[in-house]
Amino acid sequence: MFTKPTLTHIDAEKGTLDVPSPQIVDLSNNEKKAEDIDVFPVLSLKKDAPVTPSDVAKAPPAPTKPAKKKVPLWVLWVVWFNSYRRFFTVIFIINFTGLGFAIAGKWAYAAKYPGALALGNLNVAILVRNEIFGRFLYWFVNTFFAKWTPLWFRLACTSTLQHLGGIHSGCAISGVAWLVLMVVHQFKTQYIFNDSILAFGVITAVTLFITICAALPWVRNTHHNVFERSHRVYTILTNAYDTADGKFDHIGAHVVRQQSFWYTVGMSIFIVLPWLCTRSVKVDIELPSPKVAVLRFERGMQQGLLARISRSAVMEYHAFGIISEGTHAKHHYLICGVQGDFTKSLVNNPPTKIWTRQLKFAGVSNTSTLYKRGIRICTGTGLGAALSTCIQSPDWYLIWIGSDQEKTFGPTISGLIHKHIGPERLLLWDSKTRSDQEKTFGPTISGLIHKNIGPERLLLWDSKTRGGRPPTMKILKEVYDSWQAEVVFITSNYVGNAEIQQGCKEAGIPAFGTLWDFPNALEADEIQPLRVAAPILTPPAVGRLSFEGYDWCGWKAD
Repeated sequence: MFTKPTLTHIDAEKGTLDVPSPQIVDLSNNEKKAEDIDVFPVLSLKKDAPVTPSDVAKAPPAPTKPAKKKVPLWVLWVVWFNSYRRFFTVIFIINFTGLGFAIAGKWAYAAKYPGALALGNLNVAILVRNEIFGRFLYWFVNTFFAKWTPLWFRLACTSTLQHLGGIHSGCAISGVAWLVLMVVHQFKTQYIFNDSILAFGVITAVTLFITICAALPWVRNTHHNVFERSHRVYTILTNAYDTADGKFDHIGAHVVRQQSFWYTVGMSIFIVLPWLCTRSVKVDIELPSPKVAVLRFERGMQQGLLARISRSAVMEYHAFGIISEGTHAKHHYLICGVQGDFTKSLVNNPPTKIWTRQLKFAGVSNTSTLYKRGIRICTGTGLGAALSTCIQSPDWYLIWIGSDQEKTFGPTISGLIHKHIGPERLLLWDSKTRSDQEKTFGPTISGLIHKNIGPERLLLWDSKTRGGRPPTMKILKEVYDSWQAEVVFITSNYVGNAEIQQGCKEAGIPAFGTLWDFPNALEADEIQPLRVAAPILTPPAVGRLSFEGYDWCGWKAD
């Protein structure tokens, strides 16, 4: 008696096939076994003809990768020309139109006081980047416009707050342009200006131009203050000089009557204030895996905040999203993915104290208060910027995609998730295994997850357990409809962020993606533009989501 041979594909990608040999069943010990055995005629085979896959069945051809879906041009344009670029464009056009009128002699004030216009622009550029001013703006919007205002208005508020950098960039470039006009004007009338003023004017213009170049995306450098010092020296030096008698003996009353002097004072205050909050504080570091360091600090925090940390009081500050159960909690946490020298040093040489600014600055997640319901989707260490929102608000659904999540982040973070986020608003996609998620991130992160987020509002996707990267857009659309969300916040790498935003825009889903001013808060290799088939998933309270035949971003395979 033989059992029916089953044909098992060992590797569908390579087209290999495993044909098990017929199994002989001994009925002498237990006759009842025969009742459950499917009996069929034995195939006649020649003894000298071994069974091969070609004799039984042809191996299926290797599956072809689905063609990349072409994104409509209007979607690419809308995603690219976001509020940041719109702010920048408007400010740039206004300032350079005024600059043209000043050069043409059609605007007398600008021709006479280009320094004031330069400093005015630079003041605005610094103000919108000031962390105290930013916290005030977020507080004002969240306090007075939460939930009751029209959705389009709340989305506009979030977009404006997230893209204040467009105002910063536009005003900074315009300020340098006005400064160049001022220097040119002084050289044209150099007979009434001291040589030291002309020299500082050139030095200031050059250093500020270097600052602009250093702030470009491909060479971004955050140490703007080094260059601004020479600018303030130049402004005070110019104000102290009296062109009537050619002397520097008017430091008192003459200087305080100059509008440029007060612009300089304001600019200096905006820069100094955040540094007054800098402290060296105690830190406990958990190393759940070689990939991640989990930093624990005293006191709880509200959701949607980020922290800057450094080993030095004044140099090399790095921003990370804050995880906390609320202002009542005893601790808050930072997830630092090991990427550069700074984060590697946290693993190889963990400090007991670290420098940080006690006044934290707000990120886009802080505006989650505005919405009745929302979805927070993140990859890898981007969880640090997302988890507090879902822990502190039962109206937010968490989708976390990564590899070895439990193993990498550990039980602390996982515990927080599962304590506060029920299964109806949670989807965790781990690219390896659920148990591997905890191994990678360690007990702290895993504990925070499982402690705070129930399975009803959590999706943790381990791509190695579930067979690869998920069809993100398909998942997102299903959860968006079933959860009745108003908005989606995305924290991912460049490729994942772009594709999800494009998919959301095409689907009509309001979404806000990652800003790349803070790359250290992300894990850059979690989502790559690879497209693979994914298995079936059934997250609680979302319904059965069949992902067969879709690539990882949810595009239908042909």
